[in-house]
Amino acid sequence: QVQLVESGGGLVQPGGSLRLSCAASVSISSLNVMGWYRQAPGKERELVATIATGHSTNYADSAKGRFTISRDNAKNTVYLQMNSLKPEDTAVYYCFAYGFGKNYWGLGTQVTVSS
Repeated sequence: QVQLVESGGGLVQPGGSLRLSCAASVSISSLNVMGWYRQAPGKERELVATIATGHSTNYADSAKGRFTISRDNAKNTVYLQMNSLKPEDTAVYYCFAYGFGKNYWGLGTQVTVSS
């Protein structure tokens, strides 16, 4: 079993920044891919960013230039640095991982961007 524990969500003003963290219960070097999804009220869950074992990254168009995903293998943690936040970024953000032949999900953390 792989557990993913998220932290760092909260309320920020438009234009502000927030860093989300996802700590895994196993060495993240053993996980092929990690990333972040988000789901806003009334909308489908969408992929935000991914990072693979080789540290190659992929971003949704809405996140490019504003968000950065990274890994810290020593801390078994993946991060999502979010800058220049907009109200439309408001959503529940979910950490995910793929490894050992299956997907794993965190419980989600709320991000609210409002003045």
